[in-house]
Amino acid sequence: MFFITESVCVCVGRERERERERERERERESLSRFVGVMRGCSLRAEVVEQFWSEVRCSHVNMISLLLSSVLAGLMALVFYQRMAYPFFWVDLGYHLKLRRYRKTLQASMRQGIISYLDCFLYQARKNPNKPFIIFEDQTLTYQDVDQRSNKFANAFMTESSLKKGDIVAQLISNEPDFISVWLGLCKLGCEVAFLNVNSKAKSLLHCLQSCGAKTLVVGADLVCLVEEVLPDIKKDSIAVWVVDHTSPSEDFNSLLDKVEHMSGETLRELPKVDIMSNFLLIFTSGTTGLSKAAHIGHLKAILSMAFFPMCGATSDDIIYITLPLYHMSASLLGIGGCIHLGATCVLKKKFSASQFWKDCVQHKVTVVQYIGELCRYLVNHPMVPEERAHSVWLAAGSGLRSDVWKEFVKRFGRIKIREGYGLTEASIGFLNYTDEVGPIGRASYFNKLSMPFELLRYDPQTYEPARTDSGRCLRVQIGEPGILVAPLTAMNQFLGYAGSKVQSEKKLLRDVFKTGDVYFNTGDLLLHDHRDFLYFHDRIGDTFRWKGENVSTTEVSEVLGLVDFIKEANVYGVTVPGYEGRAGMAAIVLKDDHKLKGTKLYNHLVKTLPAYAWPWFLRIQASLDVTETFKQQKMKLVQEGFNLTVTQDPLYFLDVSQKDYILLTVPIYQDIVSGKIHL
Repeated sequence: MFFITESVCVCVGRERERERERERERERESLSRFVGVMRGCSLRAEVVEQFWSEVRCSHVNMISLLLSSVLAGLMALVFYQRMAYPFFWVDLGYHLKLRRYRKTLQASMRQGIISYLDCFLYQARKNPNKPFIIFEDQTLTYQDVDQRSNKFANAFMTESSLKKGDIVAQLISNEPDFISVWLGLCKLGCEVAFLNVNSKAKSLLHCLQSCGAKTLVVGADLVCLVEEVLPDIKKDSIAVWVVDHTSPSEDFNSLLDKVEHMSGETLRELPKVDIMSNFLLIFTSGTTGLSKAAHIGHLKAILSMAFFPMCGATSDDIIYITLPLYHMSASLLGIGGCIHLGATCVLKKKFSASQFWKDCVQHKVTVVQYIGELCRYLVNHPMVPEERAHSVWLAAGSGLRSDVWKEFVKRFGRIKIREGYGLTEASIGFLNYTDEVGPIGRASYFNKLSMPFELLRYDPQTYEPARTDSGRCLRVQIGEPGILVAPLTAMNQFLGYAGSKVQSEKKLLRDVFKTGDVYFNTGDLLLHDHRDFLYFHDRIGDTFRWKGENVSTTEVSEVLGLVDFIKEANVYGVTVPGYEGRAGMAAIVLKDDHKLKGTKLYNHLVKTLPAYAWPWFLRIQASLDVTETFKQQKMKLVQEGFNLTVTQDPLYFLDVSQKDYILLTVPIYQDIVSGKIHL
């Protein structure tokens, strides 16, 4: 029994041991499975991490590739722009600057500032005590000029019957009262006609009669010019006022003695202005005849005031003006630019090469206005210490030759040149806002948006625009000179010439590209190069430019025709090495049994023409060449000039020191072209 019990117990004990062993085995298997699962999870995490790592690397590579492609494209685009359109950003910047100015102008007009006079009055209110005009030992503030112009206005209103719309001729040299008289007359609503102070008797009388003035205001130093034609002036019932305290005779009315007793207070009511109406008259030599009075509108005047601002000048600048105020350059661009900026103007009665840099240093001038001839005089003048001690940073103007341009900058320091082009009659104009030497402006896409123009092919014999069989004009090719024309628009007005509808019509081209279109013919040849720069090429027709003035060949021919020994005269301009523009030359035919009398001709010219219009050379011919319509031919004469090697005709040269025309010899010719003899 015990044996059985013991055996059973042993069996049970063994069974329990085996059961515990199986449980331990199951535990080991569970543990193994858990470890396996955990190891599997770890493996999958590594795979997932590796996958996303590869995705991230691929994404970064794609972005890097995309950025590299974009960057390469931009670099290629920049390279192409610099190669094909190197002035793109400069052109765009100037275009945006011009748009900003126009928006500012529009905002000013909404505030009632719509005229040249309005701009001045605004500055007189804003900066009353700021110096406006410095002249010799005088300094006049904006308020001073405003008050003095009020006195002139009150004097004219009290002592004469002047009223709005009356035309008043003004013959005054560069001085503060030129501006004060002008502004005073503007305050009465009068149209002022600027007269050239170099005019001689016949020309002066013509200008007075053609502009329709019934009142003449003359400076005290110019009374002698008026006295020569005083009988004719009296016949036309023209009242003459002299800017002096006393009058030289009973035929003159003194002005300053009246002004002294007048109030300087602002007039109660200024005349209202239509911006599209006439503002003043400026005389310009046209293609034929004597000078013509071009109507200048209020819009043209106020647009001209942007010249200095567009060149980069600011209200802190001191601007030096030596050009004659009767020209648009000095009166509208120069004085007008100063007014627009609220800047100070140092005004000079007459340009002096020896005094130029001394004045700049004395008055701390920062901006100068020039014409090409002025710069040439400075370059040819002996060195002075002040020419490198000045503060001038900007020279703005027109007519500067490339060789003089380079020498000017080289000699007088780091002066920025801003060469421009403009017209008296119309608003078409250009400005070279780059540092490229020589051009007068740009013909970029942006600029043509702002100011449309065309260059037309022309007949080299008649200088008339060439037309197709259908009557349409032709544009020139790049690099080919053409006649500059501009469509008439609200912004580019041509108000015509006073009392001369025929001459006004001659300046217009009709049906140019389509029926009914109208373009203004500038009469100038310009060249558009492959880089979109514009260059002045030549002046066509019967006008040439010398000493900064336009010379009418017809006027000079008529003057020569009054000499008793000259039968016929054909006047034209010829190039002279080292000089801007063209010097006057005349091919003349002597009357039978007459000889050239040089001294007599010189004395005649002194009495009848300003010095810049005198013919420097004479060519004696048996007869003049004319066309089939009997128009004088000039082209061959212009090409041959005064070159002794290309003509057998006798040539003469004006020797001012001898007051005579002397035979042009080879030594004299060589001295002229080398610059030893100055014209």
